[in-house]
Amino acid sequence: MALSEFENKKYEKAVKAFIAKNRPPAHIRKELDLSYRLKGQSVEIFETRPRRDNPKEIMESPVAKATYVKTQGIWKIYWQRADLKWHSYQPYPEAKTIEEFLDVVETDSNACFFG
Repeated sequence: MALSEFENKKYEKAVKAFIAKNRPPAHIRKELDLSYRLKGQSVEIFETRPRRDNPKEIMESPVAKATYVKTQGIWKIYWQRADLKWHSYQPYPEAKTIEEFLDVVETDSNACFFG
């Protein structure tokens, strides 16, 4: 089941605040930036940068993902490993709120999200 319009707005506001706080300085954003997307019940945070072989093309590098499980009222937290698959983030696989998820990503105690 997709998120309601109200939920989407609420989560988007929280993620936008996270992005604004954690974006690189304005003078390097053409070379590296931070962005997000809401897709279904998931929030994906990713870095954007020009491709080295074709600078006009922008590539995305995943940072973190959280999927809302409405029946349980939790966000499942994921990170992308070298195999390019999303894996549950240990030792913090779940969050009760979107803000808690964003705090986990910002803290990044295991250096899984931002390396």
